[in-house]
Amino acid sequence: MKKFFGILLALAMVLSLAACGGNGGNDTPATNDNPPASADAAQPSGGSASGTFKIGGIGPLTGGAAIYGNAAMNGAKIAVDEINALNSGVTLEFQAEDDQHTPDISVNAYNTLMDWGMQVLVGCVTTGPCIAVAAETYNDRVFTLTPSASSTDVISGKDNTFQVCFTDPNQGTGSADYISENMSGAKVAIIYKNDDAYSQGIRDTFVAEAASKGLEIVSETTFNESTKTEFSVQLTAAKSAGADLIFLPMYYEPASVILTQADQMGYAPTFFGVDGMDGILTQPGFNTQLAEGVMLLTPFSADATDERTQSFVSKYNELYGETPNQFAADGYDAVYIVYEALQAAGCSGDMSAEEICEAIISVMPTISVDGLTGQGMTWSSTGEVSKAPMAVVIKDGVYVTP
Repeated sequence: MKKFFGILLALAMVLSLAACGGNGGNDTPATNDNPPASADAAQPSGGSASGTFKIGGIGPLTGGAAIYGNAAMNGAKIAVDEINALNSGVTLEFQAEDDQHTPDISVNAYNTLMDWGMQVLVGCVTTGPCIAVAAETYNDRVFTLTPSASSTDVISGKDNTFQVCFTDPNQGTGSADYISENMSGAKVAIIYKNDDAYSQGIRDTFVAEAASKGLEIVSETTFNESTKTEFSVQLTAAKSAGADLIFLPMYYEPASVILTQADQMGYAPTFFGVDGMDGILTQPGFNTQLAEGVMLLTPFSADATDERTQSFVSKYNELYGETPNQFAADGYDAVYIVYEALQAAGCSGDMSAEEICEAIISVMPTISVDGLTGQGMTWSSTGEVSKAPMAVVIKDGVYVTP
C-alpha cells in the first residue's frame, strides 16, 4: 500500500511540473506571531497596501452544492479575520452572496456585490456560475480569483481572472496516467455529467490521455441534472462490459448515489474520482462505508500532520462544528492570495475596482504564496496556478495521505 501511494503521489507531482512547474507541499511551521496557514502572505514580498478593501464572495450557500459554497466562504471568513488582526494597515470587509450553483442567480449575486461597492471578487465556487460571472467581471474590470472553479473556460481570454485550484486538464490527464501505468489491464468505465462544464472538461482530457496510453475504456455513459438520481442503466452497462474500475469526474452528490446503487446491485468495482468528490463523507444519508477505497486527487487533506493544516482544521472545527474540506482551504488561501497581491501592488482602499484590477494583474505573475493547498504557489499571466495535486484514498471513513 505504501508503494501504491508513493507512485501515485510521484505521478501527480510529475504531471503538475510538466504542466506548470508547481509544488503542493505544506511544510512551513506556524508561529504565534503569524496566521498559521499564510506566514509568507502576512509578510508581503514587496509593496505596501493600506486602507479598507471590500472583498466579495459568491458560491452556492443553499441547494445541492451548498457544501462547497459554505465551506469556501467559511474558509474565506477565517482568513479575513486573521488578516484584520494583523494590524498591517489593511482592513478587509467581506460579503458573501448565494448563487445556488446557478449561472443566472450568480450574475444577480455579482450585481448585488457591485452595488455594495465590491473591489475584488473571491468567486465563484463552481464552474458554471463562474463562467457566467467571469464574463461580467472582465467587462467591468474587477479582479477575480476563483477558489475552486477549475475549468479553463473560466480564465480563457480573461486577463483579470485567476484560479486557486489546479485545472481540469491536470485532473483528467493525471487520473488516466495513473490508471494506465499502475493498474495494468484495468477495464475502465466512465460516467460523467454531460451538462456540466467541470465534469465534461475532465472527461475530455481523461479520454484523450487514455487513448494515448492505450488504456481500455469499455463503457462510457452520461447523465444530466434531471437524471442524477438514477444510475441503473449506466452501472448495468459498466458491469456488462466487464469494467473493474469506474472513473467518476463529478461532484460528490451524484457520486454518492452511484456508489449506493452499485452496492445494491452487488457491483463492487474500484471507484476513481476527482476533487469534486471531496465532501462525499458528509453527504446526508450516505453510508460512508461504501466509500472505502475510493481514490481521488485533491490539493488538501485535513488529516495532514503539519502544524499549519492542523491549526486551520482546529479553528474551523471550533467555529463551524465540522472538519474542513478542500473548498474551505481554497477559500482561505484565496483571501490570503488577494492580500498578498494588494500588498505587492501597493494598492490603497480609495482606489476604484478598475484601478485595483489593473494593479493586481501586473503583479500576479510575480508573487509566490504559501497556503494550505500549496507551497510556493505562483501564477501564469493566463490565470493558471502552479502547484501539485495530492493523492488520497478513503480509509476507515477519513482521507488518508501517503
